[in-house]
Amino acid sequence: MTNAWTEEAVRLITADPERIAELFPAAGREVGRAPLAPDTDPLGLTAGTADDLAREQLVAALLRALPPADAAAELADLYRYGDDAEQRGVLRGLNAAEAAGAITGGGDAQRRGDDAGEASAPVVDAVPVVATGLRLVAEALRSNDPRLVAAALGAFAAARLDQHAWRHGVLKALFMGIPLAAVAGLHARADDELARMAAGLIAERRAAGRSVTDDMTRLATDPTED
Repeated sequence: MTNAWTEEAVRLITADPERIAELFPAAGREVGRAPLAPDTDPLGLTAGTADDLAREQLVAALLRALPPADAAAELADLYRYGDDAEQRGVLRGLNAAEAAGAITGGGDAQRRGDDAGEASAPVVDAVPVVATGLRLVAEALRSNDPRLVAAALGAFAAARLDQHAWRHGVLKALFMGIPLAAVAGLHARADDELARMAAGLIAERRAAGRSVTDDMTRLATDPTED
């Protein structure tokens, strides 16, 4: 699902990657900010928004057009100087690239962590992109913006984030009321320790007289349930 403005923006970035600095912020104005699944996901936590989708494609074009180190630096700048929607777009762009298999390098070592004790886009050795992406995910998980936290728990984090940090990201999502459907790779990565943490959250909330969601109960009972 690509509109004419996004197609042209991708073409321009492919020819001149520096153009992303002006095109990335313009996406919301040009394609709109409406949720892609308004009936079931009005905040765009799981399916995203129209501008999220456009920015995913701009990030993919950037990754194709630049060497990994240059692409990583550009993504860091887009995130650093962007508003919350643009920051979300960077994260969702990394998620889309990860899901398409367009990022490689550094994954296994980062993914194991404490456990050790565009589909047509070319696959590149993108270690600098991975390192930058992990830093941006960590920053996003410290925010109080539910859409940013949801974007930070996408396919990139599922493949790259160490288990300790990933568990705490999922727990934060639960605490913020973000649906578990927004967490990529939950079935593959959930473990007994995450279930214990979810049970602890439930106990704390009940002791404080606060509500407990079905997602909290599900994760505490069977973390690997689909």
